[in-house]
Amino acid sequence: MSLFKELAKLEDDPKLHTARLLVLLRAFAGKNGTDEVAGKTKLVKLDFLLRYPVYLEQALMKRNQPIDNLAILEYERRSVESAMIRYKYGPWDPRYDTFLNLLIGMGLCEIRKEGRTVYIGLTCKGIQVADELTRSEEFEITVNRAHILKRFFDESGTNLRSFIYETFPEITSLKSGEKIKI
Repeated sequence: MSLFKELAKLEDDPKLHTARLLVLLRAFAGKNGTDEVAGKTKLVKLDFLLRYPVYLEQALMKRNQPIDNLAILEYERRSVESAMIRYKYGPWDPRYDTFLNLLIGMGLCEIRKEGRTVYIGLTCKGIQVADELTRSEEFEITVNRAHILKRFFDESGTNLRSFIYETFPEITSLKSGEKIKI
């Protein structure tokens, strides 16, 4: 079976997405693992950049940051790893609630609300599982990119959203529900 078909099968498997979100949340959780991501918008915009490394590369260049550590693979330049769509004004995967509910149901993640903001953090078990993932060879590139996001894009969801819309205006010109293509 071709690599493309294998990747397409993975796209339908929520395990891939929940594992990636765990890695992303772990990168933003800090050394003690207790820091949370403030807002689903922030999580989604960070995950957009993580899922689309070509866009992450362009975002880093826009901010005059180094791109040499991204390790973008050739197939990532030619195909879309995942089927994010345009929602309202930007990238979104309609399965985020499912992914987060799976993480909560497995006891790996918890969500709390303060005012209008939803805070997403890891549980002790989630930290342990995320740490296992971060040590695995299969997630080495994802972990590296998540740390790059933490270093250069740790800002409010509103700021990230504005940055993405400004940097990638082609995304905002898509019709609602249209798949994002590289």
